[in-house]
Amino acid sequence: MRPLVIAIDGPSGAGKGTVARVIAGELGYRHVDSGAMYRAVGWKALRDAVPLDDDAAVAALAEAAAIDVTGTQVTIDGIDVTRAIRTPDIDRAAAGVARLPRVRSVLVARQREMGADGGIVMEGRDIGTVVFPDADVKLYLDASPDERARRRANDPAHTGVPAAVADVATLLTQRDEIDRTRTASPLYAAGDAIVVDTTGKSVDQVVSEAMALIRRQF
Repeated sequence: MRPLVIAIDGPSGAGKGTVARVIAGELGYRHVDSGAMYRAVGWKALRDAVPLDDDAAVAALAEAAAIDVTGTQVTIDGIDVTRAIRTPDIDRAAAGVARLPRVRSVLVARQREMGADGGIVMEGRDIGTVVFPDADVKLYLDASPDERARRRANDPAHTGVPAAVADVATLLTQRDEIDRTRTASPLYAAGDAIVVDTTGKSVDQVVSEAMALIRRQF
């Protein structure tokens, strides 16, 4: 089988990251969390006191930055920000810079370079609609708002410690509104994406379902 481009989209807490990592591991593909790139840019903009609503300035920052995203580590200009970008403040910063058209143009170009030769599982919010509209396989993972909030609240990779589900639910609702209403690359399922509801399912169940769908395409 030729190296495929597999796009996995969906809102926060739907299970994209975990599922994408496992699928990439099973296929021997590279896994890229596109959202980590926006988080890294948001982190650097905050550190350098660059206004998060200044499209030209943040885009210039993103263009000049050396961003490396692997399955286990995220660095920007050689600084390991893997843990630093998983905080509520960076959630908000990432959502802000992700609204900026020039910033998206810079990062989308880089993401396309990463997948030019296939053999990649990329997750995000616009992978199947904008980054790789001709992806070999497009999956859109979703789950009920309560399930997504519960998962995110109990994920120390995002909160550092278990958080109150109600507080996380509020943050997710705000992030969903931003992602779905932004002018640049809003979040929605591509017309040819396969929608997978992960509510009440284990990671193994979702991966099994996704792998069956991937194999069914070829």
